[in-house]
Amino acid sequence: MSRKTLVLATLAVLALVSLLTGVSSLRGGDLWLLFVSRIPRTAAALLAGAGLAVAGVIMQMLSRNRFVEPATAGTGQAAALGLVAITLVLPGAAIWLKMTASTATALIGTAGFLAIVRRLPRRDPLMVPLTGIVYGGILGALTTFLAYERDLLQYIDIWMTGEFSGVMLGRYEFLWFGGALTLAAYLYADRFTIAGLGEEASTSLGLDHRQIMALGLAIVSIITAITVVTVGMIPFVGLVVPNIVARIMGENLRATLPVVAASGAGLVLACDILSRIIRYPFEVPVGTVLGVLGAAIFLWLLNGRAARG
Repeated sequence: MSRKTLVLATLAVLALVSLLTGVSSLRGGDLWLLFVSRIPRTAAALLAGAGLAVAGVIMQMLSRNRFVEPATAGTGQAAALGLVAITLVLPGAAIWLKMTASTATALIGTAGFLAIVRRLPRRDPLMVPLTGIVYGGILGALTTFLAYERDLLQYIDIWMTGEFSGVMLGRYEFLWFGGALTLAAYLYADRFTIAGLGEEASTSLGLDHRQIMALGLAIVSIITAITVVTVGMIPFVGLVVPNIVARIMGENLRATLPVVAASGAGLVLACDILSRIIRYPFEVPVGTVLGVLGAAIFLWLLNGRAARG
């Protein structure tokens, strides 16, 4: 059995388990819950996981560093800042307007991070993620200050902690747009791979480096903003999944991007299932579960030996 087949089979099993896991029974008159809650929740976890994993690998290519992702590069914090800002200006703003504001601030925040990264020395690969954590911490502190001044701390905590308990039919559909961007990233996979070689190398190969950087920046920002507005911030997916896949299969995005997307979807869905059964019948936020599991995997990545596929 090939790796791709194994990943897809595992994903199908996890999806089935997710549909059958919950407090309410699906017998008799409660069967409607399957269509109103269980299927949307499973789809939301799959779309969010796939999108964040692909956004993570694109960010790693753009920054030329394997230890960054939207949650550790200020993208997620910038999206949350835009969400708070639009809430203060227009409290009754529609969800699409909140998403637009979050996308704009995520775009600006990510561009700022990449501008800082270009000025860092390349000798120490850990300098980039450390800078991203500090940068994201500053944006997060600004977001918290604005929320505190307007008594919105509880409101912002909901968006900063990823969880799927509130996902229902009609409240997750924007994630399908993120799924479409994931497919678009696959169409440009070869160009992102070349862009990861650096500006001089990619330009010498005939690639418009600035155009690809702008496209990658837009994909990462939109996917992150959609995820934050819909289900909250989910950490570590864009960090650990691309690194594990790269260790097994190499760094050719054309070959690995489908596996990255499927693995990210499976990781988030597995953690969502785990969050439902750890304290059954209560739930733990999936962001908390991924925070613990992702931190452990990240430490293993730092100390493990890389393999080439």
